Amino acid sequence: MSEAFTQIDGGGLDILVVADHASAHVPDDIDLDIDPVLLKDHIAVDIGVAEVSGTIARQLGCTAILGGVSRLVIDLNREDDAPGLLPVMSDGHVIPGNRDVDLAERMMRFHHPYHHRIGRLLDGMTSPFILSVHSFTPHLVSDPGQQRPWDIGVLYNEDDRAARIAIPLLETAGLKVGDQLPYSGKLLNATMNRHAEANGIPYLGVEMRQDLVGEAAGQRRFAEILGQIALECRNRLA
Repeated sequence: MSEAFTQIDGGGLDILVVADHASAHVPDDIDLDIDPVLLKDHIAVDIGVAEVSGTIARQLGCTAILGGVSRLVIDLNREDDAPGLLPVMSDGHVIPGNRDVDLAERMMRFHHPYHHRIGRLLDGMTSPFILSVHSFTPHLVSDPGQQRPWDIGVLYNEDDRAARIAIPLLETAGLKVGDQLPYSGKLLNATMNRHAEANGIPYLGVEMRQDLVGEAAGQRRFAEILGQIALECRNRLA
């Protein structure tokens, strides 16, 4: 067990489900100095991602690794020197408790163990495929004029092999799909850049709209769709 991640061992299929922002947990010895209600908000956790990722792992018989702490403690989907790695502001909300924190300690405690575990899991697979699962909010407090009408976004940097397979399949499943929306994977793709693109491992990165996966029925629906599409992508690219 590790406080940096939760691992779900669903079986031996060479698909790894990765969920960087699956948890809202803040360890007892860390004080973010924020209203606790914000830990239920998108600034703290990708709503619905833990449930969808766990269901996919169990349905497909594969492994899932879920980030173990809130993105407000440390953002696991950021490079080691990236702005926002230790957020002091998020979507209009100040995070006072992060102003004078030892970043190196947070990295050693959470960021490094999480990414080392992903690397070890991938090293143990013969023909790995990664499904990266996130969720996005339909509305930003800091940019209320921005419209985010998509049901799901597909993100990638240079490697769009799985994206090109998945987008028409997602549309056939009845979803309104954003290609590099609500933002581009060329800007926000740190975990997949590190573990997938840098090693030639095919992957599918998705952003589900959080209001569609906030309840059990929606979570089951997206898990069924994404699990089958990830399997199809993996089979075509293996």
